[in-house]
Amino acid sequence: MKTKILIVEDQFIEANNMQGILEKASYKVTGIARSVPIALKMVEKERPDMVMLDILLQGSQTGIHLAGKLREMKIAFIYLSANSNKQILDAAKATKPYGFLVKPFRAKDVLITLDVAWYLHQHAQDEEKNKDSILKSSAQLFSAELKEIIGNGPEIISILDKVKIVSQTDTAVLILGESGTGKELIAKAIHRLSDRKNKPLIVVNCGALPANLVESELFGHEKGSFTGAVDKRIGKFEQADGGTIFLDEIGELPLDFQVKFLRVLQEMEIDRIGGSTKKIDVRVIAATNRDLEEQISNGRFRLDLYYRLNIFPLLLPPLREHREDIIVLAEHFLKKYAKKHGKAITGFSDEVVKSLRQYSWPGNVRELENMMERSVLLSMGTIINSLELPRDKGNIYIEIEDERVKTMEENEREHILATLAISDWKVYGEGGAAALLNINVSTLNSRMKKLGIDKKRSSK
Repeated sequence: MKTKILIVEDQFIEANNMQGILEKASYKVTGIARSVPIALKMVEKERPDMVMLDILLQGSQTGIHLAGKLREMKIAFIYLSANSNKQILDAAKATKPYGFLVKPFRAKDVLITLDVAWYLHQHAQDEEKNKDSILKSSAQLFSAELKEIIGNGPEIISILDKVKIVSQTDTAVLILGESGTGKELIAKAIHRLSDRKNKPLIVVNCGALPANLVESELFGHEKGSFTGAVDKRIGKFEQADGGTIFLDEIGELPLDFQVKFLRVLQEMEIDRIGGSTKKIDVRVIAATNRDLEEQISNGRFRLDLYYRLNIFPLLLPPLREHREDIIVLAEHFLKKYAKKHGKAITGFSDEVVKSLRQYSWPGNVRELENMMERSVLLSMGTIINSLELPRDKGNIYIEIEDERVKTMEENEREHILATLAISDWKVYGEGGAAALLNINVSTLNSRMKKLGIDKKRSSK
């Protein structure tokens, strides 16, 4: 039976062009809708398998409004847009689309994106069914492979659960987080837990690649293909064939190279400079400490590449947001470096524990590890009695035991509720709470969920 697709697009030429592409590829187009109300009627009547969804439509409602309803109905959808407005992108991202096609689009891009979207949709449904069994069966099986990731807080436990789940697929992963949060550690864990663990894991720092050699480094070149190419070079993607490539600092890739990288992701083939096309089998994990959505708004990162990479995002929290793990991590690094340097150091003084907890750790886990090694080297006894911490420019966390004060979460919850009241519970868009708070819509939605903020519950 043919896959049924509804097109929701208010531009006549683009809608008909899309219909032609789909029908030529043997998809069944159930209709073309130019507004949300018309689309909803068609969805009810035809129950399509997939919806190609423009963001800006006729009438007051946008494709983003429709997307929420489609997700409730478990109908897959792909966005069609030429829009790079950050607030709109934030709102679109929050609906968790299965793909994003940037106008104008080629027939080949449409069909590849459809294939990927349909695979992800099917996988998401299977994942939901199998999630609990994967996590239960992995408790003992994965423990050894995850032993380097230290932490007992809910944020870290949640990250580890996601790592276990995504490691059992070949889905692209985008790891986001500040410098020093452990992005490479997570990438290595995903590889070790996957079926590719006996194949290469190739790590590439995109920020360290000279702009004029990016293509050669990643895809390789033939001897004599350009001035200076005195030997044949096998690129990083080809080196990773059968395994995993970890592209750190993906936001540093030159814009003109990004379109070539997108093609590799879509078609799994590379072109060596001066050579022929070669098929590859590579799992891609990317990471960045940059705000890619801001990069998109500024024209420095491709929207379609972002959505192709952002299939399974993992946001690593900064250390200041899971302070319950600071002492656990500090003790782990203390044992590690005491053993390495042959010192019998057993712990910290109360004053040092207090300093560790209060410092904001702008360099995150990496800064803490470096501080612990330095402290071990400088210590003359069995207890670390002092820390040479830099001046703290971040927010200092103060523990007060003598009187009841509001926790950081309580203060955050009240602040978000007050902002939502001002915006009349409008979350995204101009005048919305996310804009007033100057944070991403996805971040706000995540915080609201964690803090139990719900309009119905809060209005009682």
